[in-house]
Amino acid sequence: MRFPDPAKTLALIVGAFVFYTAATGPFESLIQRGIFLALVICLGFALYPLGKGKPWRPVGLAVDLALMALSVAACGYIILNYDRIMTELPWATPLDMVLAAGLVLAVLELARRTVGLIFPILVLVGLAYARFGAYMPGPMRHRGFDSYYITETVFLGDLGIWGMLTGVAATVIAAFVLFGALLLHTGGGQAFIDLAMRLGGRQVGGAAKIATIASGLFGMISGSSVANVATTGNFTIPMMIRLGYPRPFAAAVEAVASTGGQIAPPIMGAAAFVMAEIVGMPYTDIIRAALLPAVFFYLAVFVTVHFVSEKRGLALVPSEELPVWANILAPRRIGPVVAALIGLGIGFWLGRSVATSAFYGIMGLLAAFIVTQAGRKPLRDMARMVLAGVEDAGRGLVIIGVLLAGAQVLVSMVNLTGAGVALSSAIVSLGGDSIVMIALMVALVCLIMGMGLPTTAAYVLVAAVLAPALTEVGVPILTAHLFVFYFATISVITPPVCVAVFVGAGIAQTNWVPAAFEAVRLAAITYLLPFLLLLFPGMVLEGGALSIVDAALAGLILVFAIPALLTRIRITHNRFLDRVVLATVILLAIWPHPATPVLAAAILLTVWSGVKYTQRVSR
Repeated sequence: MRFPDPAKTLALIVGAFVFYTAATGPFESLIQRGIFLALVICLGFALYPLGKGKPWRPVGLAVDLALMALSVAACGYIILNYDRIMTELPWATPLDMVLAAGLVLAVLELARRTVGLIFPILVLVGLAYARFGAYMPGPMRHRGFDSYYITETVFLGDLGIWGMLTGVAATVIAAFVLFGALLLHTGGGQAFIDLAMRLGGRQVGGAAKIATIASGLFGMISGSSVANVATTGNFTIPMMIRLGYPRPFAAAVEAVASTGGQIAPPIMGAAAFVMAEIVGMPYTDIIRAALLPAVFFYLAVFVTVHFVSEKRGLALVPSEELPVWANILAPRRIGPVVAALIGLGIGFWLGRSVATSAFYGIMGLLAAFIVTQAGRKPLRDMARMVLAGVEDAGRGLVIIGVLLAGAQVLVSMVNLTGAGVALSSAIVSLGGDSIVMIALMVALVCLIMGMGLPTTAAYVLVAAVLAPALTEVGVPILTAHLFVFYFATISVITPPVCVAVFVGAGIAQTNWVPAAFEAVRLAAITYLLPFLLLLFPGMVLEGGALSIVDAALAGLILVFAIPALLTRIRITHNRFLDRVVLATVILLAIWPHPATPVLAAAILLTVWSGVKYTQRVSR
């Protein structure tokens, strides 16, 4: 008798739970979060067993079962005692401490198995600081909290592990992960790749532009830059190498494009939903504010790829390898994608919750998939594709669930001890009255704190600790959170711990150091975009039409000037003059005055037009 795969069964149960609660609405807060976390932890231990393939696997199995049992008991305890916890705020008992310790240990152990040691260590440092910070010297000392009080904060309420981040993971993010997985498994993934190939394949640097488009589309849905590189990179990187692209360049293009998807609306790798909860603004306000920076990011990558490809003479994708428009736009290919987006839009238009809107999108997707594939595919194959999407969503939620639960524990300790306030005050004190200096220090710390962490977890960490430093000196809260979010995001392509580049270089079979250099050059504008948010309110579509135009003009100038400077594109017949002109234009574009972007554009157009006129006359 053949037994079903426990990991597959659990993944389907997780996906089914998400689908049901998206359709009918979530349970009461702690009940929804408790069920979700219990399912995710059980699935996590099934997917990432301790000691798999090792002689000591029986010991690992015993550890896994013990942690799983403790986690299920802890989650069940919270579910059964929901009313008492929410109305009485009970005191912690020794049993509560055991259950809390077991649950936190299970979450951190799964985080270690999925993303490495850095994140669990950060959470443990936060817990240790809460317990022993009273013995520290200097400004980081706090009044001290005993183990019972920490247990009450972490476990017996909705501020610790059951807090807002776990809630977002169990509802909004879970619904969109299911939406994205079903979209990809019912043909949307191939539709994205085909569309990218058709749009970019016959242009200069076509293969790199295909990677940029495809990875951007995938990245908007994916919750991880690294996972996106591993998914689309297995297609795009070999294609670029086959057409003669340098291996470091191929790895860098994929890493940067995959990372850019995390800052691109509408999903932004799930961070948009978390940010909406943290800043207390509607989700639509977040994606509206992130629109212009995302456009400029991808325009800059395209321009850089174009300049590099022209200088190196990189090959175009052969015409015979490109899909034809008739196949790309065929109802069976594009229908489910369009129906999914229409369903999503209808949900928002009707004023439904974000999770319910995702359910509408899923129903539109499934309806179109059934209609367009009826008669073409056997019903069994269609059901298998849908179930594969549900299973994939369940698997994808393991990392998201344990990371956000762990991040919620860390955030609760930061808030309890006032560590975020202390660090923000120290940064403000060092920066004095200069917003630019404070922003530079915040940016540097964000890059360091985000290294080795997935995007969403990195954002949560820097939002709790560093965003207050910017709001304290008058930066609007949404702008402050976007600022720290962008730097936390690009930490995955910033040396020395540039994990997205590591994965891309591994696929390309090349050294990661030159790939990281190429990645920083491709994404150079991203290191300036967050500062444009501080300098130009119009960058987040605020301040009126003139402010928006001013910000858009500054961004467009940088989109051209920064790649031209870094790739040494010839504008005049003198390389030194080229650098002077481009550096002047960049400085004017970022100078906080309404007239300077106009002056920068005038200089650039005058020099460019003069060179073109001289070339025509000389002929």
